[in-house]
Amino acid sequence: MRRSTADSPSIVYVALLRGINVGGKNMLSMKSLKASFERAGFQEVSTYINSGNVLFRARERDPRRVEREVDRMLLADYGLPIKTIVRSDVEMARLVKTISRTWKPDRRWRCNVIFLRHPIDSKRILDGVDLKPDLERVVYCPGTLLWSARVNALTRTAMLKLSSKPVYQDMSVRGVNTTAKILALMQRMREQPGETHAHEGRGRRA
Repeated sequence: MRRSTADSPSIVYVALLRGINVGGKNMLSMKSLKASFERAGFQEVSTYINSGNVLFRARERDPRRVEREVDRMLLADYGLPIKTIVRSDVEMARLVKTISRTWKPDRRWRCNVIFLRHPIDSKRILDGVDLKPDLERVVYCPGTLLWSARVNALTRTAMLKLSSKPVYQDMSVRGVNTTAKILALMQRMREQPGETHAHEGRGRRA
């Protein structure tokens, strides 16, 4: 793993892998994934649930470079062209703060956090998507779309059409609770450097 400077402090990152362990496709064990990250030179590697959330430390300060390094590693180790979205703990903290201001708990609505890879990260990502305000709401914040929709109308939302477009391959979806939990784990790593953090567990893609 390339580093910016030998003496720079490490940064806490999370790699969000898309499309693994879903519907019997792209099956990867978290134990194997953790070992791959360690061989690539990342430190304090751990995973959270089975949907491909890998927490680690790296000295590289540019998450785009980390993203590309992880993509290359996954292709070399597993032969899978899996795309990764990398975020720092600072970016995740900013996101969770935005979520708390934007969404209020309501069982009638489902809220999803749609992470965007850097090449498609733009407010223009929603151009051409004819949103239905009575059924769904979307808020853009850097690197992310915050999408909420009425539970009884999910199949009628305009955002559902994104899943059939090429740009969807550069997105990865997590639930609000999963996003908040990942941040809590990252903050724990920041506050307690050098400790072993075991977060592995089972879980579906949120």
